Amino acid sequence: MNNSVTNTARLLWAGLRALLVLTVVTGVLYPLAITGVAQGLFSDKANGSEIKADGKVVGSSLIGQSYNLPLKKGQETPEPDLKWFQGRPANGLGTNSVNTQYTLILSGATNRSGDNADLIKWVKDAKAAVVKDNSTADYKVTPSDVPADAVTSSGSGLDPDISPAYADLQVHRIAEKNHLSVAPVQKLVDEHTDGRTLGFIGEPRVNVLELNIALKELVAKS
Repeated sequence: MNNSVTNTARLLWAGLRALLVLTVVTGVLYPLAITGVAQGLFSDKANGSEIKADGKVVGSSLIGQSYNLPLKKGQETPEPDLKWFQGRPANGLGTNSVNTQYTLILSGATNRSGDNADLIKWVKDAKAAVVKDNSTADYKVTPSDVPADAVTSSGSGLDPDISPAYADLQVHRIAEKNHLSVAPVQKLVDEHTDGRTLGFIGEPRVNVLELNIALKELVAKS
């Protein structure tokens, strides 16, 4: 009986020691080591790829933002503020979803097939809006000019980037709305166009938040 109690106590003590050691190693030392390495080598990514403007964090380079006018009386969906470059549509979960305006509650794609009537209507309506919004007195946009990312949401619905083609399409509108000439606005787009990762992965892209921060600075100087 005494041997049984002694053996049980010995096993319990061994188990408790293992628990304490593993708790310290995996719950304290390992997280601290990984955090230290991440902060030392990849501090920007480890902190959420934050973007700062005027000394304040204004967003992340990984998550898109909307640039809309305040809601008017009776409106359910705000109109885009056309003084700013616009990102991809954010209606990945449908027009009645909580995700329609980059609200970070849900994210996802439409999960609708290419011949789905709702999806076809969304794309046609979005294309018509892009043509109307981006046509100016001396620059006319045609439906064939509109790239796919201007009328479709990404798989997550939170894509922070647009294609250079979509950014170029908006240049004349941005220049007109902000009383700028086209050349400096086009230069901003060119300067904020990133190529393929490692030269062959993905597609060229423009981060909308970073581009709009640069636009704000350009407008302030003009």
